[in-house]
Amino acid sequence: MGFGTEFNSVCKFKSEQELYELLEYGRGKMVKSGFRVFPTGQKVIAYTPKNEAIAIVRIVASIAEINFQGEEITQVEMELVRKLTEEESRIQTALAHEMFFGERE
Repeated sequence: MGFGTEFNSVCKFKSEQELYELLEYGRGKMVKSGFRVFPTGQKVIAYTPKNEAIAIVRIVASIAEINFQGEEITQVEMELVRKLTEEESRIQTALAHEMFFGERE
């Protein structure tokens, strides 16, 4: 048991439905496995399940708990600041691939 930190302000969605709700309604929530620390109050880049940068979001709440199945989870609530432009998305996606999602050396 322990907390993992989400480094460098990355917020990656694993569920298309969670991402859709954020983009459609301006607020959303995602559930991550394990205990994690998200920077509440900070703006971060949101990524699609395919690792593409899509928006800037503000983390509103980060709640780590053990659910009824005994699993450690973290719920992250966020609000949409704005969608990225096509050029911003392309550049941020390339940088994130090199820094986070690409092959590890």
